[in-house]
Amino acid sequence: MNQFERLTPLLKSFVEKGPAGCSCSVSRNGEELYRNFEGFADLENKRPITEDTIFRIYSMTKVITCTAALILYERGLFLLNDPLEEYLPEFKNPQVHRYTPYGALSTSPASRPITIKDLFTMSSGLTYTGDNIETARCLSKTMDKLNAKYDEGKKFDVRTFSKEIAKVPLAFDPGSHWQYGYSHDVLGALIEVVSNKKFGQFLKDEIFDPLGMKDTFFSIPDEKLHRLSNIYDRSEDGTLTKNSNMDRDYRPDATFESGGAGLLSTLKDYSIFAQMLACGGELNGTRILSKKTIELMSTNHLTEAQLLDFDWSYQAGYGYGLGVRVMIDRAKGGSNSSLGEFGWCGMAGTWVMIDPKEKLSAVYMQQMFPNFEAYHQPRLRNVIYGSL
Repeated sequence: MNQFERLTPLLKSFVEKGPAGCSCSVSRNGEELYRNFEGFADLENKRPITEDTIFRIYSMTKVITCTAALILYERGLFLLNDPLEEYLPEFKNPQVHRYTPYGALSTSPASRPITIKDLFTMSSGLTYTGDNIETARCLSKTMDKLNAKYDEGKKFDVRTFSKEIAKVPLAFDPGSHWQYGYSHDVLGALIEVVSNKKFGQFLKDEIFDPLGMKDTFFSIPDEKLHRLSNIYDRSEDGTLTKNSNMDRDYRPDATFESGGAGLLSTLKDYSIFAQMLACGGELNGTRILSKKTIELMSTNHLTEAQLLDFDWSYQAGYGYGLGVRVMIDRAKGGSNSSLGEFGWCGMAGTWVMIDPKEKLSAVYMQQMFPNFEAYHQPRLRNVIYGSL
């Protein structure tokens, strides 16, 4: 019996109570030890999830983006503590939204420039869109404006995106807090400038082609469209309804390459990428990063104050490194994983776990809103480590 076979009933239980289908693989020491597919990629037409199924990985894009940037870091093309404005001049002299004790809003200069490390660690002051704070509201207006122009046929790319959001005052002084947001999208713009290549082309040349990741891209070719999994909205009573509102940026003619959330991939492709990181940056004779750089990536970079901001309950026990969660307190997390285990997840419920100490990696794929990540992901982790 496969040592990871106890994952199978867990995956079946996920599909019974949640997504239309899911898939999972576990690899160690360069070898795939477990792979399983449950349920459907297309519930209406009973098309099963297979090894060829293409998934929207959303924020699991971030791990690839940060890896790509670290390739350039290893070549001496920037330092982590460099001011971002030296490479992206639109971020020169950033402003910050500030509130008085009485709630009055004002803006004033930031206490210091944004550094490149601030982008990696989500401490730049850039947020996502929303309506809870002024920066998020302003970014919502900015994205609405960009998307309206897109609908008129005026497409934008990552450099245009970077220049537009740089006009928005930050939510806090750079380095003072942790806040999930557009930092890794801006990192994609940095990669374009430093490498002198389009962001997607750099990923293809430096990561995807060398590793044989043939089904990972920002925009899906027409001949592969039939392999794209549906994504479903789940109601409280468990009804799954196909969601087709999220796919504009995946069209073959799309131009915005989101370093924070834009990639499509398969279980096989992403498992290759994850196992490369788990094996010290090299897989099957192809080296992408050095072991020492991965150690830096998977070190907690947050201060005690910033760790208070990284307070997602299901991420208990984790700190945050260069674009990845990092296990720093097994007791707090109730986790049987290794210290230094790292990874991230995606908005539709995808998840990656990487453990260089064990040369172990795991990838889980599904497509559902809400994603049930707080239920699924800690259980996957604990069952995998319980199988070693």
